[in-house]
Amino acid sequence: MPALTRREMLKRTAAATGAGFALPTLIPASAIGANGAVAPSNRITLGFIGVGDHGVSRNLNGFLGQPDAQAVAVCDVDRSRREAAKRLVEEKYAAAAGRGSFKGCASYNDFRVILARKEIDAVVISTPDHWHVIPAIMAARSGKDVICEKPLTLTVAEGRALSDAMKRHRRIFQTASENRSLPVYHRMCELVRNGRIGKLRSIHVTLPEGRWVRPASREVKPPPEGFDYEMWLGPAPEAPYSEARCHWNFRWIEDYSGGFLTDWGAHLLDIAQWGNDTERTGPVTVEGRGEFPRDGIYDSATKFDLTYTYPNGVVMTVASKEPGIRFVGEEGWIGNTGWNSPLQAEPKSILNSEIKPGETRLYTARDKHRNFLDGVKTRKECYAPAEVGHRTISIAHLGNIAMKRGKKLNWDPKRERFTNDAEANRMLSRPMRSPWKL
Repeated sequence: MPALTRREMLKRTAAATGAGFALPTLIPASAIGANGAVAPSNRITLGFIGVGDHGVSRNLNGFLGQPDAQAVAVCDVDRSRREAAKRLVEEKYAAAAGRGSFKGCASYNDFRVILARKEIDAVVISTPDHWHVIPAIMAARSGKDVICEKPLTLTVAEGRALSDAMKRHRRIFQTASENRSLPVYHRMCELVRNGRIGKLRSIHVTLPEGRWVRPASREVKPPPEGFDYEMWLGPAPEAPYSEARCHWNFRWIEDYSGGFLTDWGAHLLDIAQWGNDTERTGPVTVEGRGEFPRDGIYDSATKFDLTYTYPNGVVMTVASKEPGIRFVGEEGWIGNTGWNSPLQAEPKSILNSEIKPGETRLYTARDKHRNFLDGVKTRKECYAPAEVGHRTISIAHLGNIAMKRGKKLNWDPKRERFTNDAEANRMLSRPMRSPWKL
């Protein structure tokens, strides 16, 4: 993974800021903090890599609301997006400081400039899926903590490399999975883990069907001014630019993502793993069928019906329908239909059950951003560290591979290899376009 030389960094910084290499100053301590100022020395400085829809609406806005965090840099290959994010940060801090203007947030096209800045403590990665792991590993090597959007990886091999890097460099890592901070899912998993439905027998996960393609031109043409399409592609295969390939719609192209199985699976498969107490391991078999209709550049699965078996005998099904999850035990069931919907159970008395002292309490926090900041300060592991995020999305990757192979595959979760199909093992990783590599 190529790093920037000092000369390159200065050149790219000057090009991005238009004013040479000048680091933003910290805002006054009184500018943030609801009930009392937080001294600049106690704030965590953040660089944001990827400031599109989710990167701004969820992550940038989420951290701007935290009194002990300060955004000092934003990065995006789309100039209009990064400049809009820069304005948002500066207007927020100017309003908080009670003054008309504040110029303290840098904007860059190349994420490596953020990683080269020693005074930045942590990075927030909200890029398309194929651009998650490389900057995360590079950030760890540069001594920065990381919070990264889900789906965490594009392949199983990427996930193993990411988790190992975070451990090797002793970095705090948060998979940006908000479901663990939502009371409905936390409560569901605690009831299951404490035996309220009896011995767990099966888990039934349903995810959206089809593709939610946003209207966009499919015409092949030069990329628009201010959009660094070559950098957007990065490690992905060479491909001609069209508006329909980028931003939201990348989710339906397997070179960059994995359809709803990875996109929504990152939410609900995580809850399945949590409730099953298998969040750092995985199943031992996977089989199923699916449909991968080609619609121009879109090639992800639109329908899927998968079955996984775990070493503890639990059988999990994952099907395309609508968001939902249900845990079924020998003495009842609990779950919900829809995302973050009220719990349902049979018998209904399960819903009123109290978790007593001495029983299993699952680690959570009020939100993923707060949990990450607390982890950076205390060095305590976040509720969804790299290993957990990797194991969650691996289940989706295994499902996509099984559907393509059309056979039952045996999986060794310790070695993270299939034991009965060499071709399936070759699908656990993908080549990366030079000069990018793990």
